[in-house]
Amino acid sequence: MNRGRFVLGAIVGAAAGVIAGLLAAPKSGKESRADLKEKAAELKESTSRKTEDLRRRSKKTLDTARESVEEHKERGEKTIDDAKRHFDKKA
Repeated sequence: MNRGRFVLGAIVGAAAGVIAGLLAAPKSGKESRADLKEKAAELKESTSRKTEDLRRRSKKTLDTARESVEEHKERGEKTIDDAKRHFDKKA
């Protein structure tokens, strides 16, 4: 969760920096708007790539966690079954 907030903050910070830089540049309004449009498109593309990468990594992590939980569940069930058999033999 903190990583997601950091990424969002970095994106917002980068966007603010780009906008400030473009607005402070000594260009005509038309040139500034064109630059701003270009930078916005670049930022959108970059954000989309990073979001997709984050989705893929999150899915992989979730899948790994699910597998691990399933393995531990099976091992726990086996341990319980083994213990029951052991105590049934003693009784």
